[in-house]
Amino acid sequence: MQVTLCGWADRVRDHKGVIFIDLRDRWGRTQVVIGPDSGPAALAAARDVRSEWVLKVAGTVGARPEGTTNPKLATGGIEVVCTALEVLNEAETPVFQPGATDLPGEEVRLAHRWLDLRRPAMQENIFLRSRIVKIMRDHFDELGFIDVETPMLGKSTPEGARDYLVPSRLEHGSFFALPQSPQLYKQLLMMAGFDRYVQVAKCFRDEDLRADRQPEFTQLDVEMSFVEADDVMGVIEGLVRRTAREILGLDVPLPLPRLSWDEAMERFGHDAPDLRYGLEIADLTALAGESEFRVFRNAVEGGGRVRGIRVPGAAGTFSRKDLDELTAVAVEAGAKGLVWLKVEADGTWSGPVAKNLGPIADRLRAALGCEPGDLALIVADSFDVTCKALHTLRKRLGARLGLYDPRAMHFSWVVDFPMFARDAESGGWAAMHHPFTAPRPADLDMLESDPAACRAVAYDLVINGSEAGGGTIRIHDGATQEKVFTLLGITAEVARERFGFLLDALRGGAPPHGGIALGIDRWVMLFGGLESIRDVIAFPKTQKASDLMTGAPAPVETKQLVELGVRVVAPQPKPASTG
Repeated sequence: MQVTLCGWADRVRDHKGVIFIDLRDRWGRTQVVIGPDSGPAALAAARDVRSEWVLKVAGTVGARPEGTTNPKLATGGIEVVCTALEVLNEAETPVFQPGATDLPGEEVRLAHRWLDLRRPAMQENIFLRSRIVKIMRDHFDELGFIDVETPMLGKSTPEGARDYLVPSRLEHGSFFALPQSPQLYKQLLMMAGFDRYVQVAKCFRDEDLRADRQPEFTQLDVEMSFVEADDVMGVIEGLVRRTAREILGLDVPLPLPRLSWDEAMERFGHDAPDLRYGLEIADLTALAGESEFRVFRNAVEGGGRVRGIRVPGAAGTFSRKDLDELTAVAVEAGAKGLVWLKVEADGTWSGPVAKNLGPIADRLRAALGCEPGDLALIVADSFDVTCKALHTLRKRLGARLGLYDPRAMHFSWVVDFPMFARDAESGGWAAMHHPFTAPRPADLDMLESDPAACRAVAYDLVINGSEAGGGTIRIHDGATQEKVFTLLGITAEVARERFGFLLDALRGGAPPHGGIALGIDRWVMLFGGLESIRDVIAFPKTQKASDLMTGAPAPVETKQLVELGVRVVAPQPKPASTG
């Protein structure tokens, strides 16, 4: 069979006058053989070829000689005997070889992202992303959803992370905001009668970053009218099952398990718990109140909690150094310290505070479910601190002890979130999800009388301990929306200025509606078994929100600033150290 292939020279090998070139394209690698039968022109051209040169090869496909096949390659059983070779473009020696195993650090790869994207592993990630997005589009198209694009330039309505602002050239002093999500637009589409909306939406948040966050990200945005929470979750569960089956060959049983927010925090210390393994948290507060150990008693008398986890069989495998490292993990998470205890063969406790347990020793062991050889880790502090410390320890131990198959996938819902939480800075109420979330109908009367007890009709999809999507049923009447704004410290005047269009639409006949947003970047990361969403985004930013390849963000010409009516204020220099 005659073929013509175009691609990049991945490897070039000269074996006694016969040249082998591994030609790489988006489909993989193919071995090209250039020998005396290829003709003097092809042979001469092949002798000059170097890594990453762009080539066009014509030739005949044939089986590789016996003993030379490569089972690691999809094309490892065949080769192309070259009849003509054309160099389409030469290439300078690359900073690193895309086919190499000894890669440079991430900063080098991000600065040369176009080269990094030639790596087969990176291309597989981008192909996976394309497949998952297609599955999402097909799923919602088959269910009658309408794909609608919402504006990228909108009004700043800050109620979450900081907005990215875009100055207006025509109205100096006024700014557009890039969308943190299409939230208000998709609600307005429901009020306009579009019933079922979906969009692969680009969103922007100017916030501190980590491995699974980016300043610009992509989400699958969904909204539905005349629905309850179960309807929205049911649609997403169908997508979960379909994606798992088509991407991983997994059959996910439905309905997915559900935990209330209270249960998730009590049992696992986090609202997106990894349920692939146990290490559940036990509440020891009542017992600790009877303890002779001052640390426990002080925590309880101060309104705090004493909580712990049992680590089966770890008493003999964790050295003092290991336990000191776990203590440092707990302290970094906000705890004042970590109490560790080991159960000896005779069933007694050992450890620095074992002698201080007094009459609660046996009941403490029973409450934790500990047996000889087990290790107990206990934190005494506020509820929030015990949650954060024990959740962090749980994650560390789950990975270290190999308590789960890293290829396994576990899907669940966390529901019934609090409507509000206290803002750490202002002390006022803040929305746990966003200000447009509806309270549970049974809690509506508590909206003003007892906000802390009010629960939201909210639901988060959790995959392997990561929030993979979050949604709520929305407020669909203006009076309730105004009450929520007031509770959040948004005055009537400010509400009218920021959200007047929404309040008008709510009074114009808004249907009951709700939806969800799924993080596409995170879905691809999780389904691909990867550690960072930067590996599934073609051109990501660093953790400092910069693009090392293009140099963005970068200064602009003064002329552009003048046209926009913008003046740049230089940052104030830090005061010189006096110490």
